[in-house]
Order: sequence, then structure tokens, then C-alpha cells
Amino acid sequence: MCVPRPLPALRMLVLLAALFFIGRFAPPGLLSPARSDGPAMILFKPLALDSRDPARTKLGALTFLGGWSLDSPNRGFGGISAIHIDEGAVVALTDAGALIRFSLPKGTSVRGSIDPLPVGIGAPVAKRDRDTESMALFDGRAWIGFEWRGAIRRYVTASGTGWRSDAHHAPAAMRAWPNNSGAEGVVRLKGGRFLVFSEGAMRKDGTSEVLEFDGDPAVAGTAARSLGYRAPPGYRLTDAAVLPDGRLLLLNRRFSLFEGVSAKLVVALPPRPGAAAIVAGDEVADFAAPVTVDNMEALSVTREAGRTIVWIASDDNFSPLQRTLLLKFALD
Repeated sequence: MCVPRPLPALRMLVLLAALFFIGRFAPPGLLSPARSDGPAMILFKPLALDSRDPARTKLGALTFLGGWSLDSPNRGFGGISAIHIDEGAVVALTDAGALIRFSLPKGTSVRGSIDPLPVGIGAPVAKRDRDTESMALFDGRAWIGFEWRGAIRRYVTASGTGWRSDAHHAPAAMRAWPNNSGAEGVVRLKGGRFLVFSEGAMRKDGTSEVLEFDGDPAVAGTAARSLGYRAPPGYRLTDAAVLPDGRLLLLNRRFSLFEGVSAKLVVALPPRPGAAAIVAGDEVADFAAPVTVDNMEALSVTREAGRTIVWIASDDNFSPLQRTLLLKFALD
């Protein structure tokens, strides 16, 4: 019996699916990039929101302001899992435990740097010890979530000699989370509470687990309680940020063999202190073909001329078949 050959597009989708699931569930170290720290030229290629309709700017409650595909000759570039943007300066965290720093360009390239975090957990060459998936920056400090180790490490970012770690804690509740479904989002709420979102630690009520810390999660003894996050059906949280009015902005991703990668952006109220709660919100944007989308994992919020600006970046899993995207929107 003659079996028809698969369509090229289907073969490509199957290959992308394999790479996506390898990137998410492979043993640590299998896809670790070649170490290439130091200076890096970051290349920017402009993108439209919708390649079929280049004039399109609206996506739900978002207005598209610009988009780029990023690349670099430096082999350590890629794998962006968290991002922080402040006055045009970008700090991107990779899931290989490195910081990519650069400025938003006025042209097509800019000089930046790629540097390993000064302290990991355990051996610096093992990805399970440097699988960093989440980051929150506030007042000269950064809190970074280590996914496989179920830990939060705090860094002083304004030390003058680069980042240095000054606190580390592995809460018992986080250590119980599945190895590759740990701290996918970390946010600091107004008043000093923290939320740490798991990607895949599921509760009996069908929500994914969120830990609410009364204070600094990198300090042993900080009280924590379990909450739930109800993601859009079929989606899992990949990052979180706080809007200027105190609400939560939540990025969610889904992968389907036949539909590819999609993402949804949700706005939710933060939980009230001490009240039993499930975090759930309203969808404000749906990223699905033909909209420009990839493995969306990183989120940052800024202000420009009185507008709330939302930045979204993707994790290319250090794969040549995926892209590092950086998209800029105004939130209506």
C-alpha cells in the first residue's frame, strides 16, 4: 500500500513539537547551550503583529507598538525565560542561568553582554542547578526562581561590581513541586508580599499552585500559604507581572500538535491578605496564528507618556527552528 508522504508543513510542525517537548521535559543538561559569555552583538529584525495584515495593530485590549526577532552570533544567546525593562535598558534571564543585558536600539543592532549568574545552586555546569525561569526586580534587588531546585535566590543588583547573592531559600512547599514545573513566575505585590507561581504543580480543584509569601521568599521562616491559579483551559502560566494599579498581568501558553503554539494574556485582581482565594481573571489578548507568536515565556510592564506598556518575549529553547521574539504593546 502506498502511503502518502506527509506535507512539508506537517513535518515541520511535528519536528517543532518534538523540540518543544524536549525543551520542556528533557533531563537537565540535554539542551544546555555552549557557554559563550561576555560581549554580544544583539541583532533586531522588525516584525509585524500579523504578517498577513501588516497594518494590523489591535489585539484584544492591546495596541501593537512594535516587534522584533532577536538574534546574536554569541552562542549563549537564547532561552529567555524572564525579562525586565526599565527606561530602555533590558535585563533578560535565560533558563541556562545567564543574564543578557542590552539597550533597546534605534537601528537594527546593539552591543550587549551575556554573563552567568554569579551564584547558582550546586555545580555551575549542571543545568538543573541553573534552570532559572522567573525574576522580579525591585529597589536594587532581584528575586530569581530556580525551577528544578524549587528555590528562590535573592541578588543585590546595585552593588557596583555586578550582581551578588545575599539570600537563598528552598521552601518545603516548592521542593514538592514537579522538577520541571517549578517557579515559573515571581511577583512582588505592593506592601511587600510575594506570589510564586508553579507551572504545573496541580491542586485537587484543578488549579495550579501559587504560594503567597508574607514577606521575602528568599528568607527562611517567611510564612507562606497555598493559593490556586485558574489558567484559561488548556493553558499553563509562564510569567507574571504587576500592573501600575496593582492588578496582576498573567502570561499563559499552550502547545497543540496541529495548532502549534499559542498564548493568552490575563488580567486578575491580586489575592487579599489572609483570604482563601483562587486567582482568576479576564482574558485581554489571544496570541494565535496568524498573529506573531512563539514560545512566549517572559513579561515586563513599563510606563510611557501616561500609558501602560506591556513587553512580551519568547524562549527559543536554543533551537534554530524557533525564534526569540520581543513584542511591545500599549494596554488599553
